[in-house]
Order: sequence, then structure tokens, then C-alpha cells
Amino acid sequence: MAEHSTIEWTDHTWSPWIGCTKVSPACDGCYAEHLMDTRMGRVEWGPHGERSRTSAVYWRKPLAWDREARAAGRMLRVFPSLCDPFDNRADPTLRREWFDLIRATPHLLWLLLTKRPQNIVAMCEAAGGLPENVALGTTCEDQKRANINVRHLLDAARDLRPVLSFVSAEPLLGPIDFTRIIYGKADDFVIVRDALKASDIERIDWVITGGETDQGRHAARSTHPQWFRDIRDACASAGVPYLHKQNGEWIGDDPDNPRAFPNGWRAQRAHSDGPARREELYPEAGAAFVSRVGKKSAGRLLDGVEHNGMPEVRI
Repeated sequence: MAEHSTIEWTDHTWSPWIGCTKVSPACDGCYAEHLMDTRMGRVEWGPHGERSRTSAVYWRKPLAWDREARAAGRMLRVFPSLCDPFDNRADPTLRREWFDLIRATPHLLWLLLTKRPQNIVAMCEAAGGLPENVALGTTCEDQKRANINVRHLLDAARDLRPVLSFVSAEPLLGPIDFTRIIYGKADDFVIVRDALKASDIERIDWVITGGETDQGRHAARSTHPQWFRDIRDACASAGVPYLHKQNGEWIGDDPDNPRAFPNGWRAQRAHSDGPARREELYPEAGAAFVSRVGKKSAGRLLDGVEHNGMPEVRI
């Protein structure tokens, strides 16, 4: 659980506890639940499930990584992948101990990604304050969730001053315009903010996108390729680093066009358990065909380009 991560945007994964509760459509295909509950039987997921503290030996690993980062003269990124840092059911005492560990590892950048950004400020205050080496992030799968979560994330950024604020739009289940985040209403007016070009503090500093992958009985939902492009282009216009993690199980464009797919896809198709699926996807957003080719074949390329943007963070 704590070795070098295969996740493109972090160096290590490490979690103080294991367990969570689903709170939004992005949680439907939770990989942590599938791994830790369904496959390994480590914890029971859900509102009545436990939050299982990880072992004492495991808790010493970040200290070793911190020494490694200090020797290398660079910060290493750590992502708690098997829990939500601001989970309501997590023990506040455990969160305080975790924050103490974060403070004891100043050469690690802790990427605290949450689907509960409304809890950030109060829970950080209860844990002794936000450590100086934390980046705060939230998951946004569509515009509805972005309007809610980005507002809370940037409010937390204003109050707590993290190293940076970021958004993971994975799985992306609908279009998102980060330049038009609704902050509420005043009289008969809707308050809209460009979260990519706001102030230095109250802005999104980094955006990650990705398609959904299969998790057990949960079949991955497809993403309109234009949704990825729109976020990519908005980030480029605002000068915000953009990382496209993966396309998921699906890839866009016409499956009868051999140039639309990675080399070898047609051969893999011939040997698959069944024919590749072809669906017309969201015609109101512009006609697009997506085919289910599997995560490996779908890859990470967006219009033939691999996007690996990351904000620069120095010790």
C-alpha cells in the first residue's frame, strides 16, 4: 500500500486509516472500496463501517521518505489513496496524529484530496491547524459538483493558505467549466467566478482529469472526449498546469477509423472476449463515438498528446 505509486501525479501513496463512505456519483466505482472491502475484506465500506488505522510500522514509512527527499534536495509527493482526509466518521484524534506526522516530514508534499471540502477548515482547526506542506484538493465529476466543491475548496484556501489548491476531475462524468463556477446568489443575480484566474490564493493551481475504469461489478462510464479538451484548453489559456491521467476504459472517435486508436488495438479487439462496443455519446455536445477498448489500450493520450503538467513546488 505504501511503495512507489503508479499514479502519475504522486510519488507515494500512504493512508493513516482505511475506509470511507460514498457521497457522490464519482464514488460509484471506488477503487479503494473494491480493493480493501470487496477483494481483501480489510474493512467494511459505508457509513457504519469502521475506519481502520494502519500499522505502526507503516506509519514510519513517511519519515524514511522525508529523509530520502531531503537527501535528493526535492520534495516528494504523497497521496492518501485509501481514505478521505476530511471524512466525518474518522477519529479526530487520529487526524491530529496524522497532521503531526505531516509536520514532521517537511520535505514531503501531502496531497490531501477530498470529496468533502466543506469540512476542511473546521477539521484542520481541530487538528491543530493545516501543516505548511499540504496541498488541498477536491474531486469534481461534473458541473454540479464543481459548483459546490470548488467554492468550498477556495474558501478553505483563503482561510488556510495551503501550498496549492488542485482539482481531480476523475472520473469525469459531465462537462465542467472552471471559468464559470457558481458561488451563489445575491438578490436576483447569480454570482459566478473564474476559478482559474481568481486571486493568487483563491484559485485552482492544478487540474487533473481522467476517465473511469472498471471496479468489480461496476462497469466504467464513458466520457465525452470534448469534456477533456475543454478543461485542457481552459487550463492552457489560464496558465494552469494540466495533467491527463488516463482515458479510462473508453476512447473517443470513430472505431472504423484505424487512426483513432493506439497501435495494436485492432489485433487486441480480435482476441477479446467480445466485440468492442460502440455508442453514440451525448449528441447535444456534438456527435462523438466512443468505444470500449480497455484501460491499457485507451491509454493517456489526448488528441495524440500526453499531458503531464504539475505545479512547481520547492523546498
